[in-house]
Amino acid sequence: MRASDRSRGHATADRLRWLWRSLASRLVLLTLVFLAVPVLLYDQFQRADEATQLLLLHSAQRQGELIARAMETELAGVDRAALPTLSGTLARFADERTRLKLLVRPRAGSGAEAFYYVAAAPNLPTADLDAERRLLLGQGVLDRLGTSCAGNSTLAMRVPHASGGEEVLSSITPIKTTFGCWALVTSHATEGYVASSLGRPYWRTPAVQAAAAVYLAMAVLVLAVLAGVWRNLHRFGDLARNIVNGEETGGDKPNSFAARNTVPELSAVAEDFDRLVDTLRDSARSLRRAAEDNAHAFKTPIAVIRQSVEPLRRALPAEHPRSQRALAMIEKSVDKLDGLVSFARRMDEAAADLLAPTRRRVDLSGLVERMASGYTGLLAERQLHMRSRIDSGLTVRASEETLETIVENLVENAISFSPADGAVSVRLTRSGPWAELVVEDEGPGVDPANLERIFERYFSQREPGRGMPEDEAAAQQAGSTHFGIGLWIVRRNIEAFGGRVRAENRPTGGFRMTVALPVAA
Repeated sequence: MRASDRSRGHATADRLRWLWRSLASRLVLLTLVFLAVPVLLYDQFQRADEATQLLLLHSAQRQGELIARAMETELAGVDRAALPTLSGTLARFADERTRLKLLVRPRAGSGAEAFYYVAAAPNLPTADLDAERRLLLGQGVLDRLGTSCAGNSTLAMRVPHASGGEEVLSSITPIKTTFGCWALVTSHATEGYVASSLGRPYWRTPAVQAAAAVYLAMAVLVLAVLAGVWRNLHRFGDLARNIVNGEETGGDKPNSFAARNTVPELSAVAEDFDRLVDTLRDSARSLRRAAEDNAHAFKTPIAVIRQSVEPLRRALPAEHPRSQRALAMIEKSVDKLDGLVSFARRMDEAAADLLAPTRRRVDLSGLVERMASGYTGLLAERQLHMRSRIDSGLTVRASEETLETIVENLVENAISFSPADGAVSVRLTRSGPWAELVVEDEGPGVDPANLERIFERYFSQREPGRGMPEDEAAAQQAGSTHFGIGLWIVRRNIEAFGGRVRAENRPTGGFRMTVALPVAA
């Protein structure tokens, strides 16, 4: 397998692992499960219910056939005068579970409209019988009896009663005699039939509706719990970004995880986050204070040594070169010690900025323009000129002091490596959501193998050569005061502000540094 194929396979596996571990992905998956499960179960339960319905209707149909066969002899000699007595005949076959009604269409009649009720057991109001007859006519049940008066059939029809309640018409059985065509209607008003799905959609049964209500309540509760945790984590994330960006929300949403938390089980975590933030802020303040105190403590004796050397130089005779050389070494060592103190202070301040970067809205356009115009004297001294293009209105969220240090490092590096009569270019433009600061020089560039290493702490590639001023070369020979932290501080601070920095050699010669910071809303 090729390396590229393995790389794509690893990338796919990483994406799948991320999706599985993601709370949002699991919430979506759980929602899909909650939607799919009732659909699958409903289909299975509906099929089982249909089989149950068939058994009920088949049993009712067989019962109607048996009763019809038993009544066939009773109806064989019936005439019009005997019709009022048929309710008593039906009562012998009816019970508390089964209701019977008898329709008849005299021989002289024709069509479904000629059927009318002549008996019922138990007795029902005429209004209920009329309503049931209209339902049978509307459903075409009586039409299907046909002129042959044959064909037993199941009904599964629900009929409400005017007096309340309802019953299920389960079968209709025809009986043909010399008087005409009889139709024995079997119905049930018992719980076994009324509570079943006979004559109505399965989803309207009480059992299904109760199960759906319980399932919906459970699904809403589970999803509400997960959604609440997810929203709470998003609130934590928003607050963390506010803290990093230095945005004080105030009001009813203070910069506190515990105050933003709405899930009691996450209270301990929120309080730990608050303590962690307070600890980081205290550590940053302590580092800045220690850096300032240490620098002040060291600078005083260094200044005393520097002042004490001057009278010694005047007192020593010029014909003692060895003593003069010793004084020169003392002065250079004091300079280097002074640089080390400044270096240590910058390191501590950089560490403090990484722990708790100070952020506010900064007019980057105005800052870069102001600093670029401040190098006029240095450029003239080095016989250089500057080309600048600075778009106005670019604002970022950062520390103004830190941005000044970043711009200073980039511009002074470009100046120090530019040859005489060379040019330094400073451009600040907008690229989508980013403010891009580009500083270019016409110096020797950097070995491509070291393009990433120049951002490492203590790495320095400052060698005498093209574009290196003689005083810098002399300083390099006597003991350099460059400690290789300038670009390290640039990258660490830019990344702390949510930006990025890139170094590259220009195709036409020289070096380019590109810094990108997100534009403030």
